[in-house]
Formats: sequence, C-alpha cells, structure tokens
Amino acid sequence: MKTVTILGYQTSAAGLDGDINEALSIIESKTTGHYVACSNPHSLVEAKRDGVFSQALSAADILLPDGIGIVLAAKMLGHALSERVAGSDFFLELSRRAEVHGGLRYFFVGSSDMVLERIVKRLRSEFPHVEVCGVYSPPFKEELSDEDDDDIVRRVNQARPDILWVGMTAPKQEKWIYKNRRRLDVPLTAAIGAVFDFYAGTRKRAPQWVCKMGLEWLPRLVREPRRLFRRNFISSPMFLLMVLQEKFRKSAE
Repeated sequence: MKTVTILGYQTSAAGLDGDINEALSIIESKTTGHYVACSNPHSLVEAKRDGVFSQALSAADILLPDGIGIVLAAKMLGHALSERVAGSDFFLELSRRAEVHGGLRYFFVGSSDMVLERIVKRLRSEFPHVEVCGVYSPPFKEELSDEDDDDIVRRVNQARPDILWVGMTAPKQEKWIYKNRRRLDVPLTAAIGAVFDFYAGTRKRAPQWVCKMGLEWLPRLVREPRRLFRRNFISSPMFLLMVLQEKFRKSAE
C-alpha cells in the first residue's frame, strides 16, 4: 500500500479507492486485529503528548489523511499526497462497495442509543445488503474499565462482524482499539468518531463543495467554537511549527 511519512507516521497516499481496496482485501483475508485510524493536525499534536495514542496511530494498518492540513504538510515535505480521505467518505464508499458486491456485516460501538438507532435506520434504507449485526452504546466515561472492555469485546465477538465501527471520539477510540485489537475476532476495526453523528443526521457535515475546498473545519468551528477552539487555534499552529521543523531538519541532512 502506498504511504508517505508525515511526522513519523506512515500515512496512506493511496487515495479513497486505494484505501477501500486495501480495507476489502483485509476483510476478505479473514485475519483479525487490523484497524483504520484517521490522521489530522490536531491528532498528531495530541499524539506528541500521549505515548499510547502515538503508538495507536503508528500501528494502524490504514492511517487516513483525514484533514486538509495533512495534505498541505505532505506538499511542504515534498511527498506525493494529493487526496484527503475523510472518515465520512471512507465509511460511505465502503458501504457503497459492500452494497454492490453482496454486503458486509457491521457492528457499531459508541455514541448514544438514539444515534445508533438512526444509523441503523438509514443504513437499511440506503444499503439494504449491509447487515447491522450489532450496536452498543458504551458507558459514558473518560476511560472504560477492564470490565467494560470485556463486555464490549464479548458482544462484538458473539456477533462476528466483518467490520467494527468505533465512534468514541479521539484519542479514546484509537487507544481503545489499540488496547483490544488482538482480542477482537474482527477482520477490520475503524475509528471514525464524528461520522456516527454525521450519518445519523444529529450533526451536519459541511457541503461537498466546502469539503473539496479544504474548508470543512470552518462551518464546524462556527457551530461549535468552544469545543473546537483548541483544535483550530492551538493545535493547528503547533502542527505547522512541527512540519516546518521537520522540513528544515530534512534540508540540513
């Protein structure tokens, strides 16, 4: 799989089609323990402070360039990465491909019961060949206990999905997958966070023309300034500084 190195992380440069092909290949292999994570400027800044999160991103089988900042950083570092692949686009395209080729079994962990009910209803309407074999809204805690983990793993393994979608927000979701990946009897697990709310319709995603311009972050910031202030006004400048330092380091070699 084609990748480029962004601040030490092997980030997919295969584009959406390549990422989907890789995901389907993993699912068809029937081997377990593989997972997808998303890379964006905020996550890489947070990973610098959180060693387990850093390990979780590094160990991902597919690390999606989910953020226009990642694409811009690749250009600054001289890498061939031209296509941003958002978690939402990955989820929708995989579902489309699954629908065409006979369906897959999905399990969703995260968010609220109401959001999960809306996801299931919409999937049944849009992708009738995709089977939702289970959903679970875990306890709302900063960190799940070992007993919570055992319960989730048991539920998932009993359902035997082809892919487990996890929406617990970052970095909680990536760290949870990394911790439990070898116990999950699932070919592929994917950390997709806000996609649960986007697909359920409880949170609006920016229009496609805004996303294509690389400005998806702007409407979200306007709607949720308090929650996203740190991401946009602290993490983004720190990420730019980290990229510039890496560029100068490479130039000096």
